[in-house]
Amino acid sequence: MDWTQLDVHPRIISAVQKANIKSARDLFILSIGDLQKITQLSITDIYDLQKAASATLQKHSAVTALQLYREKTRFPSQHQKLGLGCGVLNNLLRGGLPVVGITELAGESSAGKTQIALQLCLSVQYPETYGGLGAGAVYICTEDAFPNKRLQQLIKSQHRLRTDVPADVVRKIRFGDNIFIEHTADIDMLTDCITKKLPILLLRGQVRLVVIDSIAALFRCEFAAKDAVVKAKHLQTIGAKLHQLSRDFTTPVFCINQVTDAMKEENSVLSHIGLQDKKVLPALGISWSNQLLMRLMVARTLHEAPPPHIGCILRTMEVIFAPHIARATCYYTVDLEGVKGIEVRGM
Repeated sequence: MDWTQLDVHPRIISAVQKANIKSARDLFILSIGDLQKITQLSITDIYDLQKAASATLQKHSAVTALQLYREKTRFPSQHQKLGLGCGVLNNLLRGGLPVVGITELAGESSAGKTQIALQLCLSVQYPETYGGLGAGAVYICTEDAFPNKRLQQLIKSQHRLRTDVPADVVRKIRFGDNIFIEHTADIDMLTDCITKKLPILLLRGQVRLVVIDSIAALFRCEFAAKDAVVKAKHLQTIGAKLHQLSRDFTTPVFCINQVTDAMKEENSVLSHIGLQDKKVLPALGISWSNQLLMRLMVARTLHEAPPPHIGCILRTMEVIFAPHIARATCYYTVDLEGVKGIEVRGM
């Protein structure tokens, strides 16, 4: 806080600066006695200081939800989204992923989770006009090797998948040069990556998307059932750091999660996280669920996709919870070109 802006005697301002008090928050969480001790000011001076700081803070009026909704130019991060490179999926998510917060994608094996993550790593590199953020992505692998062969297929197919983007724009983007890959074998390595390596890339402005594939793998390996409290603390620490990075750099965090048998969970717990009718539910429990802004679940059906997607399996994406979207579902499929949402009637 700029103490010189306060309407108090210069002697009081000098005492505050000499005491190395950095923020107005300290003036209100420290007791009067503590403030007297570190500033050597009288009680009257302390009261005058707090009153002046309070008056200055009140000049910054609160913002209502209606203002956030209506004044898009004033609050761009509340309205900007990272598109998925598909109009149908973007419609489901009202534009795509929020640029601040953690989005989880959970589902069983072969549901298409990694395919969606890879497509996001390409989509983020497009200009904002075409649903991107004009920057690269960090892809953190915790279990399998990075699917580089599949990534190269998707890069070569961008001109066919993204027909909404002019061909010259697609050609100018060097997709493969803007994806930074990190392999983490344990929780310490993951924590080190999040706390030390990620901030460097974000500060340089090189990336605007963080993908973790998958968040559950390391915790399932390193913690037994009896270690639930310790596991919860680690999850909260990692979640808090990801939130901070997302907020400070306006960067979406996309975490892939595994699933577990829902029969083992209490109905009250399932109801709390919107999964009471599910046979499987995302791993890591409520400790992790409380870190999320949005939860999506994907599943592979037994049906083939309708024409023109001949030979492709129909999959579903469902919004389990989000602050701006009601619970909703759409179909999609995965082919050589990428992930494509489709509208299916009569099923």
